[in-house]
Amino acid sequence: MDEVMTAADATGGNRALFGSPPSSNPFPHNLPIFSAFLAFALAQFLKVFTNWYKEKRWDSKRMISSGGMPSSHSATVTALAVAIGLEEGAGAPAFAIAVVLACVVMYDASGVRLHAGRQAELLNQIVCEFPPEHPLSTARPLRELLGHTPIQVAAGGVLGCVVAFFMRSTS
Repeated sequence: MDEVMTAADATGGNRALFGSPPSSNPFPHNLPIFSAFLAFALAQFLKVFTNWYKEKRWDSKRMISSGGMPSSHSATVTALAVAIGLEEGAGAPAFAIAVVLACVVMYDASGVRLHAGRQAELLNQIVCEFPPEHPLSTARPLRELLGHTPIQVAAGGVLGCVVAFFMRSTS
């Protein structure tokens, strides 16, 4: 008997044209996004412990604040880039985009945002020295912990890599 090849057979079905076949699962498995979110959550959680180690006091607000060790920004974008690289390969355009995004975010975290935090610290000190009758003496202090040191950025990057490789090995 002669076999008949359909158009779906020739293209590999809908899978070749549209990605994975439709699933009834409302939460599709997306390694890059799950890796990014897990890395972010772990970094924020670890900040409570690194803050305790440094200042010898518990501060649960560190879980929702910016700045500190490790950088959750760096962990997030690194996990995203590494997971995309593991899924699609280093030659994929999505990997290139993710790597450039990660570099911009990490540079910004250790550059612009770090220096903005240092400026806020100086401005807060200046305002504290104003006499009580000065109109700015009652101004709300500026947030000082905005950016990251290069070590905090590197720690976040390492955490992001570890999370992406861990997520890949468990899937």
